[in-house]
Amino acid sequence: MRLPRPSVRNQRRLTRGIQLVLVGLLGYGVVAGEPKAITNAAISLLITATPAIFERNYRIPIDPWLGLWITLAVFLHTMGSAGLYAEIGWWDHLTHAMSASLVAGVGYTFARAVDLHSDRIYLPRQFFFVYVLVVVLSFAVVWELFEFGLDVAADATGISMPLAQHGLDDTVRDLVFNALGALTVAVFGQAHLSGATERGLKALRERRGRER
Repeated sequence: MRLPRPSVRNQRRLTRGIQLVLVGLLGYGVVAGEPKAITNAAISLLITATPAIFERNYRIPIDPWLGLWITLAVFLHTMGSAGLYAEIGWWDHLTHAMSASLVAGVGYTFARAVDLHSDRIYLPRQFFFVYVLVVVLSFAVVWELFEFGLDVAADATGISMPLAQHGLDDTVRDLVFNALGALTVAVFGQAHLSGATERGLKALRERRGRER
């Protein structure tokens, strides 16, 4: 089943609206002297600009779904850090599932590009299902270790960190929702991402052909 595809114009409008909110959060962080808000908003703005940078500098068309997907994932996390994590109990679960699905999508796109680009490499469809799950769960473990390291650094220095762990139960729940996000992409995402990968590779080959 395919979801309706947003047009490039609508995707750009939504992205611009989200970026304006992020600029507002960045300004608030500067005025209020909140390093956490400044860090999260600045990093999120940079990430949301990535699709446009790829299209402008490398002439690689980014699928509207993928561009919107990237933007929403970082926006949801930034809004959570701005206070929604504390106010809405399920917001953390939503952001973990969304971020995990994005990691799964990027991992799938990379493997699919390798499969299409090389005649010597063949990756069966069943491989992608397992591959997506392994990539996301591995990334999730590394992320939790990263958060643990930030907690240790915060205790040692007394400096507030932009990320933190909240006990073993929270870590296990995070891993569960990461797995759900990965599973969603593994089951339903291939129908959307396969075409996006092929279009990107085609545009890249055409650009290289013109440069020659």
